[in-house]
Amino acid sequence: MNNSKTILVVDDSRVSRMMTSKFIQSHNASWEVVEAGTGEEAIEKVNAVSPALVIMDINMPGIGGTEAAEILRSKYPQLKIALQTANIQEAMRKRAEIIGADFLEKPINEARIHQLLTETEAS
Repeated sequence: MNNSKTILVVDDSRVSRMMTSKFIQSHNASWEVVEAGTGEEAIEKVNAVSPALVIMDINMPGIGGTEAAEILRSKYPQLKIALQTANIQEAMRKRAEIIGADFLEKPINEARIHQLLTETEAS
């Protein structure tokens, strides 16, 4: 399932996708970054590219990040998923934990992306 050099970045904000992609490339330029703007598109892209990691916004139109993560988790139990949101309430953290996903606070920063990528490279 895992393509160790591909990361899927999912966010309805093009600017957020660009920033996250930039942070990934600054950590390791050999990573391939694939982008999606919706949960539906994320599910399709995971099926197509078998990423090592999915970094996904929670709040998106259509299928949101948590629902998409649950669908992906049921199909790909070993897939590393990180959910990101500006909504840092404990309920959101708990839902990410139940899904088996990392939780990232927005705005995302380079240090947190580097930490997540280091963990991904080690697994």
